[in-house]
Amino acid sequence: MTKNKIALVTGGSRGLGKNTALSLAKKGIDIILTYKSNQAEAEKVVSEILSLGQKAIAFRLDTSDTNQFDSFFDQITTYLEKKTGIKNFDYLVNNAGIGIYKSFEDTTEEDFDTLSNIQFKGVFFLTQKALPFLNEGASIVNISTGLTRFSLPGYAAYASMKGAIETLTKYLAKELGSRQIRVNVVAPGAIETDFGGGVVRDNAQLNGFIASQTALGRVGLPDDIGSVVAFLCSDDSKWINAQRIEVSGGQFL
Repeated sequence: MTKNKIALVTGGSRGLGKNTALSLAKKGIDIILTYKSNQAEAEKVVSEILSLGQKAIAFRLDTSDTNQFDSFFDQITTYLEKKTGIKNFDYLVNNAGIGIYKSFEDTTEEDFDTLSNIQFKGVFFLTQKALPFLNEGASIVNISTGLTRFSLPGYAAYASMKGAIETLTKYLAKELGSRQIRVNVVAPGAIETDFGGGVVRDNAQLNGFIASQTALGRVGLPDDIGSVVAFLCSDDSKWINAQRIEVSGGQFL
């Protein structure tokens, strides 16, 4: 009997992470997702995945705290060994993150460190800890942002961390190629979620402006993103590696 592929999706309780987890499940992939604080929402996502006929479980993880990573992988590998007989999994989606919407002038060192710990340091070392448990031929997808190509006031620190992620992605692809592990970036444009305090979703003026500057005439939705991540985890994308794929509907062309 063929075992299902397994994906680990960080920040899978809401927004893009939730949509990614569901998109992967619809492709017949079992899901491990993480949440920082909202267990109830995470369990709702697990229930949705179970209703699709796939296995799923949620674990609490603060990706800004690297001290949690060893015990986290102890938890998930124990779970995997019990369920599948092996400790390995196939896909890692580094999605967990926050947005801090502040001008460069008003960004504090605390803001900077918070973003760095979650958006860059956490991704760097979580991926490092995951390597022994990733199967040969695995796929890693890192979530970046369209803001590394175009600029909007208020995102200097956030976008800088994502620029670091895009550089890291190329180095990971180079170094992990001997294991046939592919590493790519998905860079969403502006998306209507609660991310960054829901500024894109709830600020009608900003939403309208972005829609007017997007070739397809609207702001993005979570459903626009998860399917692209799922594609990059599939064999349909087997020759795509070290690439930044912007999913923005043609924003600021």
